[in-house]
Amino acid sequence: MLQLILGGARSGKSRLAEKLASDSQLAVTYIATSQPLDGEMNERVAHHRARRPAEWALIEEPLELARVLRENARAERCLLVDCLTLWLTNLLMLDDAERLAAEREALLDCLASLPGDIIFVSNETGMGVVPLGELTRRYVDAAGWLHQALAERCQRVVLTVAGLPLTLKGPAL
Repeated sequence: MLQLILGGARSGKSRLAEKLASDSQLAVTYIATSQPLDGEMNERVAHHRARRPAEWALIEEPLELARVLRENARAERCLLVDCLTLWLTNLLMLDDAERLAAEREALLDCLASLPGDIIFVSNETGMGVVPLGELTRRYVDAAGWLHQALAERCQRVVLTVAGLPLTLKGPAL
């Protein structure tokens, strides 16, 4: 099953995704897309690491998400990708529109052929005020388009607010 878990900052989306991965009874591989480049991000990463079971495998990949998914998806495995908007940010910061488009299309194209369970976590950023800066507007637009395309392909889509899951598509939690 492909699942997309959306929510704002500190909404409980990662915690929910981790619970779903644990409940799958499959071997779990956590795919981290962040690049902890400052103290605050290092603290966030440490918080996530402390919460995860020690037996979960970890892959850190900031850019080539489709490749990592193809290489690691198995019928007996659950892949948890946290998070898509950090992955998108990493690609936007390269300032290479062709690379962004190629990585996005590679991700969307590979989904139908991937075995096992895959859970994507992403920040829902399009529910607020339109940002002032050009890069931030590109980011919000790109995230919105990515979420729409993924939601079409996923069997379950969940929005988390205040730690509460609201199933938008697929089987209720």
